[in-house]
Amino acid sequence: MAINELERGRSSFVAHDWLDAYNRLSAADRTAPLEPPDLENLAMAAYLVGKDDESVDTFARAHQELLARQDPPGAARCAFWLWFQLVNKGDMAQASGWFERARRVLDESQVDCVECGYALVPVALQSLFGGDGAAALTTFGQAAAIGARFQDPDLIALTSMGRGQSLITMGDAAAGMATLDEVMVAVTSGEVSAIVGGLIYCAVINACQDVFDLRRAQEWTEALSHWCASQPDLVPYRGQCLVHRAEIMQLHGAWADAMQEAQRARELLSRGPEQGIEGMAWYQMAELHRLRGDFRDAEESYRHANQSGQSPQPGLAQLRLAQGQVDAAEASIRRVIQEAEGPLIRARVLPAYIEIELQAGDVKAARAGADELSAIAIDLKAPLLLALASHAQGAVLLAESDAPGALTTLRSAWKAWRDLEVPHAAARARVLIGLACRQLGDADSAEMEFDAARQAFRQLESAPDLVLLDALSAVSPPKHAGGLTGREMEVLALVATGKTNREIAEDLVISEKTVARHLSNIFIKLDVSSRAAATSYAYRHDLV
Repeated sequence: MAINELERGRSSFVAHDWLDAYNRLSAADRTAPLEPPDLENLAMAAYLVGKDDESVDTFARAHQELLARQDPPGAARCAFWLWFQLVNKGDMAQASGWFERARRVLDESQVDCVECGYALVPVALQSLFGGDGAAALTTFGQAAAIGARFQDPDLIALTSMGRGQSLITMGDAAAGMATLDEVMVAVTSGEVSAIVGGLIYCAVINACQDVFDLRRAQEWTEALSHWCASQPDLVPYRGQCLVHRAEIMQLHGAWADAMQEAQRARELLSRGPEQGIEGMAWYQMAELHRLRGDFRDAEESYRHANQSGQSPQPGLAQLRLAQGQVDAAEASIRRVIQEAEGPLIRARVLPAYIEIELQAGDVKAARAGADELSAIAIDLKAPLLLALASHAQGAVLLAESDAPGALTTLRSAWKAWRDLEVPHAAARARVLIGLACRQLGDADSAEMEFDAARQAFRQLESAPDLVLLDALSAVSPPKHAGGLTGREMEVLALVATGKTNREIAEDLVISEKTVARHLSNIFIKLDVSSRAAATSYAYRHDLV
């Protein structure tokens, strides 16, 4: 009977029927202790069905058994997988211990084996996560040579993935993505184990999102969904898959479906072996709440994300902006942009930074941010990033009172968003196009753009955007407004009543520093040099 269970368990493992393999191998092990190869399969199956603690215990048993049988490579292999699982769980001290155990066993045995290549992977990853892409690339290359010499598909795939990530870190996104495309061939053709396949799927999708490659991210996320669906009992990777699906759904405007996927992801990640990345799901939920105007739920979700180890920025700063807390938003985003290192990380923060600085009245800072974002976009040539850069440039040109330049740039951004099928960004571009038309005195075209944007916002149920748009379109701005923004018009109106900067700050719930900045912009745009002259200009041109 035990022999039948063991054979059936082995067959189920080969067939990727992980739960049946786990149950049958466990039953066989209770009858008679399994041999090390079957123990390793049991440990793998336990991991894949979400029984993380049992997997760790079983790998540890296999390690000890292999040591007793004087099989250092096998013992080191089990120690490597223990390191892998414990790192995923966030148990870094235990993971470090098992890594050092693997290295010691291999050093003492002096055996030339493929496990020597696996032992280099944690070293390379430490360099990669430390920002030293060149060192990581070298170490991954050494491990890859060992994998090729022993013809080990898992090690070859892991090191190829690492080389692709290293190239991206070094700034060569094109070569990095080409390398990752190649490694995905091994994954999709079933050449690697399930653990390695799932790890590579998630790493490649993360890389696609890091370099703003929406097409690749969507393609590989769909492939990951099918891969997970083909293994119904699979627990790891399913949560990450749902988060990635939610992110893409959000971009494409399916916000209700995105929220559902993010909530499912949170539930899976909270109880699975990947608890350390539960914050990804919380952050995605927070973003969706913010976009729909559910600010209280958004704030709570950002806090949960932060508690789970996921930075709540730049979303939290954008939430503060939507709540009218411009100074708080500016303080947060300035700290974030100062800490952001590397073009890819900065590119994820710059769009929010530019938007917030424009609302705060610091057009000079927004201009610097837009120029930096454009330079990164031109270098990467990613369509999504190019659309973000055009959108930002158009917004800054509008603030600089260059309505013709803004109009040209914003129309380009709108077309890019339309081609990428990102309806929310496309609608926001149309709002800015309407404002540019209005600055040029073309009120009819402005209202048509506002109407088109309003329809899109209603379909998305984007309450904050609808409120803002209603405020913009409810009152036609006075003639000869000098290119002033809405906030600058408010400041000028209060200046004209004789209020001090402190009184204006109290009325508008902003800092005196921000009032002074708005006032400086007003002086420049109206070509005046004093509060009295600005007040006179305002009354002469019916601005107040």
